[in-house]
Amino acid sequence: MSALETAPPRTPEETAAVAAEMAGKSPHEVLRWALGAFPPDRIAIACSFGAEDVVIVHMAAQILPGVRVFYLDTDLLFPETYATRDRVAARYPIRLEQVRPALSLEEQARRYGDDLWARDPDLCCSLRKVEPLRGVLAGLWAWITGIRREQSPTRAHAREVEWDKKFGLVKVNPLVRWTWEEVWGYIRGNEIPYNPLHDRNYPSIGCIHCTRPVKPGEHFRAGRWAGFQKTECGLHE
Repeated sequence: MSALETAPPRTPEETAAVAAEMAGKSPHEVLRWALGAFPPDRIAIACSFGAEDVVIVHMAAQILPGVRVFYLDTDLLFPETYATRDRVAARYPIRLEQVRPALSLEEQARRYGDDLWARDPDLCCSLRKVEPLRGVLAGLWAWITGIRREQSPTRAHAREVEWDKKFGLVKVNPLVRWTWEEVWGYIRGNEIPYNPLHDRNYPSIGCIHCTRPVKPGEHFRAGRWAGFQKTECGLHE
């Protein structure tokens, strides 16, 4: 029997069997499998409202109206990101969930000092992104992300389906083999609402204090945490 025809994978070994069968499948095929294999309350899309994530929301909403979509609201997102959130929520039949840090910005400043992101971005990301994500993933069996191999060396070996060792569940990456051009071809072809910062040389968009435009010739994520030896916020390892 095919691994895709059995119960949803819950272990690294079961996930590896599914990953072998899903290798090279189209994003639609990967999403159809994932959204059909896992109970609707045990799988969700992580959405930053960047280009890749709005593509996934568009696809998933057609496959499973009412699909769970969550976003990590660090309280430091760009106004354009919040506006894109509202446009996406109005356009698609999704169940959108806001995930907040345990500490407000004021509480964080009292405990760790002002402008923590400028002094210790790893700690800031841990408090405002990683720990909130850990909380929401604790109730899931699988999560769906928009990571692509092309984005960075740390993502170069990502697979369509893989076991997330850090958080202990299945991770689904439907766009893992797509190029930036394919992402934008799909956005334009389907008139998907997207973050206008992309039109201003922001290929990767995070928090307002830790994201700058990318200069000609720079890599996709060069605008994140400029001045630090840091390329990931800790969500994807």
